[in-house]
Amino acid sequence: MPPRRRRWLRLARWSGWLWVLPALLMYAIFVLRPLALTFQYSLYHWNGIGVARWAGLENYVTVFTDRDLLKIVGNAFVLIIFFSFIPVGLGLVIAALVRRISSGPFGTAVRTILFLPQVIPLVAAGIAWSWLLSSTGLVNQLLRGIGLDGLARAWLGEFDTALPSVGLIGAWVLLGLCTILLITGMSKIDPALYESARLDGAGPIREFLAITLPSLRQEIGVCLTVTVIAALASFDIVYIATGGGPGLQTTVPGLEIYRLAFAQRQVGLASALGVVLMALVLICVLPIQRLTREDKG
Repeated sequence: MPPRRRRWLRLARWSGWLWVLPALLMYAIFVLRPLALTFQYSLYHWNGIGVARWAGLENYVTVFTDRDLLKIVGNAFVLIIFFSFIPVGLGLVIAALVRRISSGPFGTAVRTILFLPQVIPLVAAGIAWSWLLSSTGLVNQLLRGIGLDGLARAWLGEFDTALPSVGLIGAWVLLGLCTILLITGMSKIDPALYESARLDGAGPIREFLAITLPSLRQEIGVCLTVTVIAALASFDIVYIATGGGPGLQTTVPGLEIYRLAFAQRQVGLASALGVVLMALVLICVLPIQRLTREDKG
């Protein structure tokens, strides 16, 4: 190869890095650097102002042995059921029902209505649902109106119902996103597959299990990834709706990190909990990505 051509190829290879260099710098400054600092802080006892004292892995030991912190992490995993499994499961059913009307003006209206909860700010959603689920809220008024006074309660204020109520708020918020993603995935399925299945005598349930579900593998993976992250990293809805109460019943890691760092001035412990939370997110999300990845072979 001529020397001039080699120099040109070398320059072309480096020019690609020059194009992405601004994005890499921004990512390093605003993502990688804060992650590194968080890990550094987790190795110290520090109140955020004074001199930091070396703690080694002591903060991590506290995270894995403190019963309150373990309960808080457990609350986040309970929310996965509501934030992830319910929206994805219901989203599959709703998407299958509206698939045939997903085109045209009526289909557009359906998509807009379903996606509306995702557009509403989480703070506004938390405030609205806290009103609906209060002792004198609309939910209890409806229950009393149909003679079910015994079921009326402060849904967000009782130990048995607070966490499931927060979970249902999250399920309502994420249902629209999952449904829209799944409807979009269904629109890409070849209609000839359904026609062939009907000719073979397959019913709606058989069509759904044999054609729709396998074809939505990647879309389901995206929905599970987004919703699992939303459950483990939840903060807004919990902070507005319950503030983590009653007791620690609805406290989640994101809220506890905020309290430890800014209210109790335990920056090291808050950073350790943040690192553990990031690890838990990766542990939960990476298998989902692997299982729902499209086979290339």
